[in-house]
Amino acid sequence: MEMAYRERWGAEIAKMRQVLARLAMTEECKWGKPTYTVEGKNIVIMQGLKEYFALGFFQGALLKDPQKLLVQLGHVRAGRVMKFTSVEEITAKAATIRAYVREAIAVEKAGLRVEWKKTSDMPIPEELTERFRKDPRFKRAFDALTPGRQRSYLYHFAAAKRAATRVARIEKAVPAIFEGRGLLDRR
Repeated sequence: MEMAYRERWGAEIAKMRQVLARLAMTEECKWGKPTYTVEGKNIVIMQGLKEYFALGFFQGALLKDPQKLLVQLGHVRAGRVMKFTSVEEITAKAATIRAYVREAIAVEKAGLRVEWKKTSDMPIPEELTERFRKDPRFKRAFDALTPGRQRSYLYHFAAAKRAATRVARIEKAVPAIFEGRGLLDRR
């Protein structure tokens, strides 16, 4: 798998290394991928994916992104990626890439971090409130979960558009919640 990534995006990796070479960062290999750090702190990582090559910014959500080049993948809070499909595209955007990376270094040196959402700030679907009202033992089990597990469940339940789907998701999660497991925990 790793070999295919290097073969498929080898030219883009080489070009991105050239673009990043003049910046005061150290290249390391983390998670099997070229990762650039400043004073041991992660700044950017190169990732070759199926459809595109990405430069991932660990604290990308904190960058100004005037050109709207940063993309949020999934539900990550802080990370953002810049997508490329060719060496030519990287070459054309070299100055912009360097400007974004310089800003990312400044963000890291300033110690800025994306604020984590507090569980108390998340909406509780009325179907879950009703389930808690009917079953105080279930409410205690939910409250005993770690904040991250609680947020994961709340997000999962609230993401359903229909009330019936929310109820079904809650019912399916009941055994795991009583066992203290998170939504993504393996048995």
